[in-house]
Amino acid sequence: MNRREFGLTALSLALAGPALSQTAAPTLQVTKTPTCGCCGAWVNEMISASFKASVEDVDYDTLQVLKQKHGIAPELAGCHTTSVGGYFVEGHVPAADIGRLLSEKPVARGLTAPGMPMGSPGMGPQGDPYDVLLVLMDGSTQVFATHG
Repeated sequence: MNRREFGLTALSLALAGPALSQTAAPTLQVTKTPTCGCCGAWVNEMISASFKASVEDVDYDTLQVLKQKHGIAPELAGCHTTSVGGYFVEGHVPAADIGRLLSEKPVARGLTAPGMPMGSPGMGPQGDPYDVLLVLMDGSTQVFATHG
């Protein structure tokens, strides 16, 4: 990890901290397949950022049903699905973005980091820029945060 990446990571955690400390640490209800190592790495990063996590390992088909239940379109999908505070968090969304979502409470379904962006939490330090999208109630999206 270079200085810039370290600084961005530290800033993200610092920004998440105040949002998380306003209330009891929210529990992330994470649903993933048992063979996905990057999902476990993401959970560890969320715990390091003061979230609590409850993890359920399910088969691939069960995970897809959950994504459909949340209205997560295939092009918005990541490798794991999380529920927190009445929202879904799909894929490798940074802790600061989740903290901001819970603090601002927008009228929306949730957040997604579509695919598995390299450089996102759980996907290693090196990567390309990526967007975290806010999924609105009608299923449309808007950029919530840009990283990298």
